[in-house]
Formats: sequence, structure tokens, C-alpha cells
Amino acid sequence: MADEINNSFDSTPVVLLIDDSKFVHRILGARLRSESISLIGEPDGKAGYERAVADQPELILLDLDMPVMDGYETLRVLKEDPKTRDIPVIVLSGMDSSQDKVMAFDLGAVDFVTKPFELTELRARVRSSLKMSTLLRMLAQKAKIDGLSGLYNRAYFDERLQEEYDRAIRHGHSMSIAMIDLDEFKSINDTYGHPAGDMVISGIASVIQQECRSIDVACRYGGEEFVLIMPETNPEQAFTLCNRIRERCAQMSWSQHPNRAVTLSVGVVGADDGSTISCTPQAWVEMSDRNLYQAKQSGRNRVIASSVDGTSIQVAKAG
Repeated sequence: MADEINNSFDSTPVVLLIDDSKFVHRILGARLRSESISLIGEPDGKAGYERAVADQPELILLDLDMPVMDGYETLRVLKEDPKTRDIPVIVLSGMDSSQDKVMAFDLGAVDFVTKPFELTELRARVRSSLKMSTLLRMLAQKAKIDGLSGLYNRAYFDERLQEEYDRAIRHGHSMSIAMIDLDEFKSINDTYGHPAGDMVISGIASVIQQECRSIDVACRYGGEEFVLIMPETNPEQAFTLCNRIRERCAQMSWSQHPNRAVTLSVGVVGADDGSTISCTPQAWVEMSDRNLYQAKQSGRNRVIASSVDGTSIQVAKAG
């Protein structure tokens, strides 16, 4: 997970220029080339907003006087949309009255550069804004990470579950989730101490992360419980993945308690395609939790999976 976070900040930052002047696009494309950025552009506010949603640039350079949708309205829309509200915006404008600047800052701009601008100064402002953007994104990303396991935390799970649920319905994709709980974990802490318990949490999290695909979302749900969101994955495929995780974890050896294996129980629920989804994301969590409870009650160290309509139950257990 840490490598995934670091890699997301190693790529060339994308800067979106929204301006109806072809001259401005040409000159900034030439003069900002040395800044090691990828400059993309749109000629009006509506197209610029749509591009910002699609491409998620690190910075937006925004003109105020444009056709279709002017800069003020564009800025307002950008800051009202959760997908774009955290992208910093530098306003580039020939309007330089105090009222224009105050309105731009009130709407959420981080800087205001008056045309005709000094290119050296603009480059410095772009560099400064990109550094701040990177720092803020790093802080936001770290706030979503569980410190012990290195997986995403509960808050991020709640956020992503709704997003993936909506996407599955919109595109008709399959989707599954899994609740994973370590069996008799309290006795590990009580018998061998909390450092041993922490090592187990970290080790199990590592196995989960290794087995998951890049599109899967692995989170620590709380305590000794984990949860997976598996986009474009039907219940049978999710069952196979979770059983593989179960088998690997049961075979692990632990330095602080080599004679004590750690097993886990898993409850899986999913849908073959988005058109069959009729319940809420919270209902998915409740159904997977019920399957997990059934796995615990029927002997632990097993996976129980079902579709959201309650059919196609599969069970895998030790031995």
C-alpha cells in the first residue's frame, strides 16, 4: 500500500489550462515545458470542468472571461463537485479590480495572476501551487491508511463502497465484498501479548494485499476484522480469492508462537451484474456479516459466499 501511495506522486503532474485564447495555450505550452508538467487544455468553462472531472489534474489555470461558461461559474462548479473541489485553481485574468480578486478567492481560487502576466512569476506560482497540492494529497492519502496494517481504513471503505456500488449499477458490472475476521484472536493477545497480536494483524494484511488485484480495495474494518471490495467480480470469483487467502493464512508460521496457527473466517456476498442489485450498500455489509457469522458458528476457518439474492451459497473449510 505504501508503494502504491508513493507511486501516485512520482508521475508527471497534470496541469489543466481553461482559456479561450489559442495564443495563451500556445505560449504557456512553450514556456511551461521546462517545468516537467503535462499541460492539457480546454477552450471554455464547460469543457474544462468536464475535463477536470475526467482527468483529475493536479492544478487548474483558469481564465475568467470565456464563452459558454465564464470563469466564475466554472470555479463555482469545480468547488461544489466533490470530485474536483480539492484541485487548486490559479485564476488568469485581464480583470484586475479588487472586487474580481475577492470574488475569485471567495469562490476558492488559491492564486490570482493578472494578464498580461510575467512568465517567470507564473512559473514560480505554478511550482508553489503544485508543491502545496502534492503535500495536501499526501496528507489526505495518509488519513485514509490504517497505521498498523498498511491497508485502507474504515472511513475509506465506507467512501469507496458507495462509489463502487454506484459504478456497478451504472455500468452493469458484477461486484462482491467480503468480511474477514481472525479466529479466536483475543487469545493471541492474552497468551502471547499485544506485540504478537500486532504482528499477526500486519502479516495477515500483507497476505490479503498480495492476493488482491490492483482494482480491489482492501481495508482494515476494525480490530481483527478486514473487508474487501472486489469490483467486476462475481460471487464465485470472490469466493475463490477469499478461500485462497484463507488457505495461505492458515499455513503461515509465526515466530512468537510457532505452534499456534492463525485462521480466519470469511463472509462473501456479491452480484453477477449491476442489474441484479436492488439493496443498499449497507445491506451488502449486513449480508456479508451474516455469512461471516455463519462461518464462525459452523466451525471457523471457512468461507461462506452467497449472491445478494441469497442464492448460490458456497462453503469452503479446512480439511
